[in-house]
Amino acid sequence: MSGPLKYPPPQTLLDWIRWAERHLKRAKLYYGHGVETALDEAAWLVGHVVGLPPAELEAHLNDAPSPAQLEKIRALVEQRLTTRKPLAYLLKEAWFAGLPFYVDERVLVPRSITGEYILERFQPWIEANKVRTALDLCTGSGCIAIALAHAFPQSRVDATDISDDALAVARINVEQCGLRERVKLVKSDLFERLTGVRYDLIVTNPPYVSRDDMESLPQEYRHEPALALAAGEHGLDIIVKILAQAHDHLNPGGALVAEVGNSHVALAQAFPGVPFLWLTSESGDESVFLLTAAQLEQHRAHFVAAA
Repeated sequence: MSGPLKYPPPQTLLDWIRWAERHLKRAKLYYGHGVETALDEAAWLVGHVVGLPPAELEAHLNDAPSPAQLEKIRALVEQRLTTRKPLAYLLKEAWFAGLPFYVDERVLVPRSITGEYILERFQPWIEANKVRTALDLCTGSGCIAIALAHAFPQSRVDATDISDDALAVARINVEQCGLRERVKLVKSDLFERLTGVRYDLIVTNPPYVSRDDMESLPQEYRHEPALALAAGEHGLDIIVKILAQAHDHLNPGGALVAEVGNSHVALAQAFPGVPFLWLTSESGDESVFLLTAAQLEQHRAHFVAAA
C-alpha cells in the first residue's frame, strides 16, 4: 500500500461503502469468496461492522456510523489491502444459502454454487419429501450439511471430513445453529468410516483444483488450506474415488450431487459414456452434476477402474 488511506468526514453508510469500494478497486484485488465485485465486498464489510446482514443493509444506507465503527471500517479495508486475505477470514464470517457461518483459515470460505440448489431442495430432480437421510462429504465449515438440515427439516444429516481443523470449525457452526441433534460430524477419509451406512442424498463439494490451476491461483486463495483444494493433475483424484464408492452408500432411488468446478470438462471427457446431469445455475454455471444410484451402479466398473 502506497500510504495511509484518506477517508471522508463521517457521513452515511453509503458514503463509506463507496469509499471502501474505491480503495478496493484501486488495489486490483481478487474476488470470488462470496462476492464478485468491489462494491459487493465493500457493502458486506460495512454492513458487518454496523451489525446489519446483507438483506437489511439497503434500508439503512442513510444511517451515520459511529466514530468507533468508522475506525473499524478503515482498519478492515487496510487489512484487506495489505494481507490480500479473503474478507471472510478478516470478518470471521461467511454467508451460504442465506445463512451466516463462522469461518477462519482452517476451512475454505463457503462459496459453493450448490447452495442455490439446496435452497430449491434440488427441485425438480429429486423428491424432496423422501429425503430422510443425507450426507455432506468433505464438509469443511459444515455449511452444506447445515443448509441441508434447513432445507430438509425431516432429515438426519451426517457430515464428514478428513481434517480435524475443519471439523472443529464445523462443530462451531453446528452448535451456533442449534443442530447438534440432527447434524452428526464424522472424521473420515471419504466413506472410510461409513461402512454399511446408506443415505437418500449425498452432496459433496470435494477438492477439485488441478495441478496447473493450483499453481496459478490468485493470492487470496493461497490463504486457504491446500488440502481442501488440490486434487491431482487433472483435478479428478477425489471425485473419481467418490464415484467409485457412492453407490454402496445410497438407498434405492437415492442420488449423488457433486460440484467439480473447472474440472467438469476433464470429468466429462474421462467418462464419455456416463450421463452426468449438469445442473444449470442462475448465472449459467454448469459445474454441479447429479447421478442417481442406478446410474452409479451401471457405470461402477468404469469408476472403479479409474480410481
